[in-house]
Amino acid sequence: MYECSKCVISPNWSVWSLGDGQPPEEIEKQIDTPPLSILLIEKPQSGSINVGGDITFTAKVEAKDLLRKPTIKWFKGKWMDLASKTGKHLQLKESFDRFTKIHTFEMHIIKAKENYAGNYRCEVTYKDKFDSCSFDLEVKGLFSDSTRQTHNQKHQYYRSKQSMILNEIDQNTTTEKIAFMYGITDLRGLLRRLKKTKKEEKKSEAFAKRLEPAYQVDKGGKIRLVVDLADPTVELKWYKNGQEIRPTPKYIFEHKGTQRIMVINNCQINDDAAYSVSAGEEKCTTELFVKELPVNIVKHLEPVKTTVNERIELECEVSEEGAKVKWYVPTGVRSRYRVKSEGTKHWLIIDDATKDDTGTYSLMATGGTTEAKVQVERTIILLFEMLLGQPLKLNCEIYPGNIPGRWYKNGQLIQPSERLTIIHRTKNHSLDIESSTIHDAGDYTFVPEGYTQTLSAKVHIIDPPRVHLEALNVQDNTVVIVAGNKLRLEIPISGEPAPRVVWMKGERVILDSGNRVRAETFADHTCLTIDIAEREDTGNYKIVLQNEAGEDTASVKIKVVDLPGPPQAVKIEEVWGNNVALDWNPPKDNGNAPIIGYTIQKADKKTMEWYTCIEHYHRTCITISDLVVGNEYFFRIYSENMVGLSESATATKDSALIVKEGLQLKIPEYNDRDFTEPPIFTQPLINTFAVAGYNATLNCSVRANPRPKVIWMKNKITIIDDPRYRMFSNQGVCTLEIRKPCPFDGGVYTCKAVNDLGEAQVDCKLEVCEKSWT
Repeated sequence: MYECSKCVISPNWSVWSLGDGQPPEEIEKQIDTPPLSILLIEKPQSGSINVGGDITFTAKVEAKDLLRKPTIKWFKGKWMDLASKTGKHLQLKESFDRFTKIHTFEMHIIKAKENYAGNYRCEVTYKDKFDSCSFDLEVKGLFSDSTRQTHNQKHQYYRSKQSMILNEIDQNTTTEKIAFMYGITDLRGLLRRLKKTKKEEKKSEAFAKRLEPAYQVDKGGKIRLVVDLADPTVELKWYKNGQEIRPTPKYIFEHKGTQRIMVINNCQINDDAAYSVSAGEEKCTTELFVKELPVNIVKHLEPVKTTVNERIELECEVSEEGAKVKWYVPTGVRSRYRVKSEGTKHWLIIDDATKDDTGTYSLMATGGTTEAKVQVERTIILLFEMLLGQPLKLNCEIYPGNIPGRWYKNGQLIQPSERLTIIHRTKNHSLDIESSTIHDAGDYTFVPEGYTQTLSAKVHIIDPPRVHLEALNVQDNTVVIVAGNKLRLEIPISGEPAPRVVWMKGERVILDSGNRVRAETFADHTCLTIDIAEREDTGNYKIVLQNEAGEDTASVKIKVVDLPGPPQAVKIEEVWGNNVALDWNPPKDNGNAPIIGYTIQKADKKTMEWYTCIEHYHRTCITISDLVVGNEYFFRIYSENMVGLSESATATKDSALIVKEGLQLKIPEYNDRDFTEPPIFTQPLINTFAVAGYNATLNCSVRANPRPKVIWMKNKITIIDDPRYRMFSNQGVCTLEIRKPCPFDGGVYTCKAVNDLGEAQVDCKLEVCEKSWT
């Protein structure tokens, strides 16, 4: 297809483009005088460049009567919005001259190509005002002599075809002649003018009633597109900008007799498009225009009067949810203010007001503006820092005397109570709190009756930090966890102001940004998290708390336990009859927990199927009985701790053959063992605290052969025939009971065991505390 600036000729002679012409009744009017522009004071002019050249189109809008910047859009042809095509070859710029009050909009085309030629359009909108301008761009190619000659021949050919078409057009169809005469290519303008012309339409075989040429709807509204079919059985399809529309909650299709209706709900700006409907091979089209309603102000800003360091919050409500508004603040206001919006409400917030924030603040929407005055006054505030539990006293003197007044805390009137006293004596006013608490912190104000001046004081209650390890409820502050599990250790803390918390393991600080091991701090507790516990996580963890009132430290021990290793050196000691004696050593790795037993299994050499003989066995040697005579057995042993059985077992290298009857078993000779030994304490005495008036006991255990003589001493003096003491000894466990001790019974107690082979003794310290009454 060949395109020129005046018309478009297609090889299909029945299809050709018509533009923005004039209706027949306006033919006699002077058409050279363009209509007055509403917004544009300078319109972009048509231009011509060579391939690879640059060109700039400029549009200017006077902003003298405008409250905000107008919206401008650049189009190529009918629908192509150039805002999405900016890049290497196309740039859109805008500027504003504060002195002349003129907005300048520019479209730069860089290194133009031949396909950049065509009709362009500039549209400017401001509220309910609209203005547009069309202009052409001609891109001249770089041809050789032969190419230029061929191009001119094609140009002459299409011009001759154009004149042939004009000659064939009926004399009454003046609209087509006008369109060709003035090079109109805007179909929208043509439809608007053809609406008043009387012409015979070809009767459609599929549609009894077609779509209207154009529809208009407000943003957020609902529109119905209706066609009437001549044949109700024909298949109907709807399209938007050439894309087929499927039924959705937004697009609803209805059938009423021969009528086919498409309902578009909640129309938005992106619904402004060309719509068409096809019935068989016939199609009718229309355009939908979505009008954006102005955003009105529902709730206006209210004036604010406050003092320094207070919070300023300006609130406004508009008619549309999510609407864009613009805030204006006084010149010189610092940039610490922030704005937020939620639904139809908009806020401007200044957290700590200063004297410089005084001024007029305004908000602008498309449907109006609102403003409010903010006044920030200076105030003298005294700051008091008190330790938790100390008395708090606030005093002031008012001249002249005998002027009553009221005390306020955080804006609330203070009433006297048992712990809070308000005193007024002549010109002295005082507020006394016997023992301060955290809740007593705040802003206190004294307001004399009949005066506008006030006295203010800020009370800050501080409390040294504390770590509350008693909340763990574990023995010796030791936390045990199985390897591979997640540990979340929460420890309550207190202090005012909130203390700074540091977790340490050895010299290494645990950060809150760690991946597997991290420490986190909250308002009333601190937390140590280990996502997947490992054996190397075992150790002491130190917590350090600091604030301006002091420091506190505490330690927590974490013990990570795992499955134990298998036993060592499992061997068959002896085989006799149907019995086998086994012996082994404890595992090298106990899994960081004591070994609580062993599981012994046996297997016949023929089948090698393992069966459990005994579980939770505590010793490291055992005799397995009731074995089948004539079978040969292997044995294996698992070790066990609090986590469970070891992953593998240790088996005997050799097998045990149970000999059949008739064979003689030679019994080995054994030497008598000497079981005599000097006294050895297997369990020492432990330092003990006792309460006065309640019996106390001291326990220890001793092993010796022959049986030793047990002697108890207090402060190295032997206890003999004292009715306040009772001594017991049962199977090596020695006990000393002290009846209703008093503080004088405190001291160092010694248990001494003596036999013929030697002697041994253990000591402990006993402290007797007075009983406290609450």
